[in-house]
Amino acid sequence: MERWYRILYCIIYPFFNLVHPSKAIGKENLPEGGALICANHTKASDPFFIVFAFGLKNRVCAMAKAELLRIPVIGPLIGKAGVFGIERGKADVGAIKTAMKLLKSGEKMVMFPEGTRRAEDSENHEAKTGAAMLALRTGVPIVPVYIPGKKRWFRPTPVVIGQPYHPQTADKRATPEEYKAIADDLMERIFALARQVKE
Repeated sequence: MERWYRILYCIIYPFFNLVHPSKAIGKENLPEGGALICANHTKASDPFFIVFAFGLKNRVCAMAKAELLRIPVIGPLIGKAGVFGIERGKADVGAIKTAMKLLKSGEKMVMFPEGTRRAEDSENHEAKTGAAMLALRTGVPIVPVYIPGKKRWFRPTPVVIGQPYHPQTADKRATPEEYKAIADDLMERIFALARQVKE
């Protein structure tokens, strides 16, 4: 996985960075070892902004909709680089097991808690509970990340990396209400980072 990740990174980075450079804010907040990187999602290019803001040293894998992995040529390539698919709209046990295995082995995994892209001015930022479940079951920290919806051509887009944290529950087995509360808190943490862009 690392070899293909580096190959694709080095091929795509020069072109992407030319038209859509990214600027990492708070990169020192990235922890060593496994972590769940959770960001808001407005554009299909968001994963690239995260990957290039983190740099080669902080390699990430990603959970993406399964349709992407079925695209000829592109699908197999990104699969070799650490992207794995999840069937949306149903309980994909295989994808969850893959995610848990990667996180427990010390990988950093990108996940968009909203589950889909939202319009920049959308007031609906409700998160699904998958990120909360993965963080609690694997014990890895969540790292909130904010990416502005507006990306200007040839100008740096800030990628704000927040402080890692471990969600807490009253018991080892979280209730649906606790998962929902963790998911809501996560989105609040993500959008609180927007203040660092406006300052």
